[in-house]
Amino acid sequence: MDTIKLADHERFDPAKMTKTALFESEHMFFDLYGLLPGQAQKVHAHAESDKVYLTLKGAPILTVGDDERVLAVGEAAIARAGEAHGVRNDGPDPALLLVTMAPPPR
Repeated sequence: MDTIKLADHERFDPAKMTKTALFESEHMFFDLYGLLPGQAQKVHAHAESDKVYLTLKGAPILTVGDDERVLAVGEAAIARAGEAHGVRNDGPDPALLLVTMAPPPR
């Protein structure tokens, strides 16, 4: 069984948002995103993949379609295939999210 400790993979980079691959297969990916204050993932879409964001730390702002809201610690949201989505950190503290997508983009 493959296991990980999330704390061992927590990363932040002053230059840009970080994406750390935790698990990956041809069916899905499971990443850890780290955003320092002021960092963002631009709004984009995946035609054939669903993506789920789960906040572990901080108060990132998630955009899905025309909806935008703070995703509190312990909250998760889905961007379904074809929906524009992105995340940004406008708060004073780092934000950390678990992100999974299935199937992975091709």
